[in-house]
Amino acid sequence: MEKPKIVICIGSSCFSRGNTKNVEIAEKYLEENGYKDEVDVDLSGSLCQGHCAEGPIVVINDRIYTKVDTGLMLDLLRQVLPPKEQKK
Repeated sequence: MEKPKIVICIGSSCFSRGNTKNVEIAEKYLEENGYKDEVDVDLSGSLCQGHCAEGPIVVINDRIYTKVDTGLMLDLLRQVLPPKEQKK
């Protein structure tokens, strides 16, 4: 699997519009699905991406996503890193 690169804008506009929750969702998703230890995911924050009016902004593998709410964030994560079946 190619190393996914997920960049979450934490510039002031995106931060105040909800990317703080998107960071939490991404970290929780990676942990719950075993990606944090098993797959080399480049999850990082960045300063302003220059699309403030369209925020919150998330960039995945160089593709810019705008107006990313928590539901869309989960959908994007599931596309890039499909959920793993939980071991019982």
